[in-house]
Amino acid sequence: MFSESMGRITGLVPSRFLTLLAHLVIVVTIFWTRDINVQASLPPDFTSEEYEEEDLKMVTALSITLGLFLIELAGFFSGVSMFNSTQSLFSIALHCCAAVSLAFFVFEGWECYVYWYIFAFCSVLPASTEVILVIAVFVLKKKSF
Repeated sequence: MFSESMGRITGLVPSRFLTLLAHLVIVVTIFWTRDINVQASLPPDFTSEEYEEEDLKMVTALSITLGLFLIELAGFFSGVSMFNSTQSLFSIALHCCAAVSLAFFVFEGWECYVYWYIFAFCSVLPASTEVILVIAVFVLKKKSF
């Protein structure tokens, strides 16, 4: 969809918002159902200490993910990257991949270490580019990046 007056793709903003929300919803769902994934990461005869250690790792990863969501949503809602088509396409692609991958993570009961790979590619990368855009706009005073 193209807007006649602006010449920009108008579907990127809602698409980006929806993929961000989809990723956020599945992360919150993992918080509720992490027991299955934690048990999948442990040997059949695990101790409560092993369980607590693995659960703490999972909660830490999920908490950091929520913090990165705050960074991305702050940049998005502040308008810094809302109309940046490059950032929008990058964010849409990675958050869509995250939502699909994490759905398999939940339904298939994957081991917890897999979450760190999804986290690195689908949460850290878009948040990093968001931070770069915020620095470019507010510190370097660039209008567009």
